[in-house]
Amino acid sequence: MYTIHEIANHLTALLGEQKFVEAYEQLFTDDAESIDPNYASQPPLKGLANLIEREKQFLSRTTIHQIKVSAPIIAGNHFTIGLSMDFDITGQGRKEMEELCVYRVSDGKIISQQFFMG
Repeated sequence: MYTIHEIANHLTALLGEQKFVEAYEQLFTDDAESIDPNYASQPPLKGLANLIEREKQFLSRTTIHQIKVSAPIIAGNHFTIGLSMDFDITGQGRKEMEELCVYRVSDGKIISQQFFMG
């Protein structure tokens, strides 16, 4: 079982390498949930397979030019990172995004993520 520090550091490394699907596969529970303001009109997305599928759909129409991930800040069973990304999305053009990502960990895996857009 991994500590929250190991999970947080491994996640930031994978995100920095643009290994988003691998991050889900390695670090999230099967029943993980995601709260994302881009889908505010929908309930939180639940289930690892659904999280991976949504990520694959996003990546299939996205070209990432640059990504920056901050060092994690850990408190209890939560940690947060800052993430900024410069990318093109098909049909929408180039975008820049900044967000805070908050993760909750239980039994050595991430059980939830929530994003706050800047």
